[in-house]
Amino acid sequence: MAFQFSTASRNAALDAIEVTIGAAPTLEIRTGAAPANCAAAATGTVLATLALPSDWLAAAASGAKTLLGAWQDASADAAGTAGHFRINAGATCHVQGTVTATGGGGDMTLDNVSIAAGQQVTVTAFTLTAGGA
Repeated sequence: MAFQFSTASRNAALDAIEVTIGAAPTLEIRTGAAPANCAAAATGTVLATLALPSDWLAAAASGAKTLLGAWQDASADAAGTAGHFRINAGATCHVQGTVTATGGGGDMTLDNVSIAAGQQVTVTAFTLTAGGA
């Protein structure tokens, strides 16, 4: 049998992720597929770098946390097609996943995955969901 956790336990675990990463994370939108895990060296070209708000995720509820505040980069760093993201605290990756356009089913969705240098980049959806329901 797989482990099962109460909603309160899942919420606490998710809230701990935000505390661990801290109040000054950066989000990198990158080209290509994500590396094998967060400990692996970053891959792809950095298309956009976003300084996330100090309170960047809503309080966990029903075993999930969603983005809080505006996640935007007013001027993209480079041109390319977004493929994955990394959320970092300093030089340490803590979360990574896929990027798609809104409605595309990625771990994070953007208003547009075809990014031109200098364009505004906006994250339209991001949810962390705890397992063990």
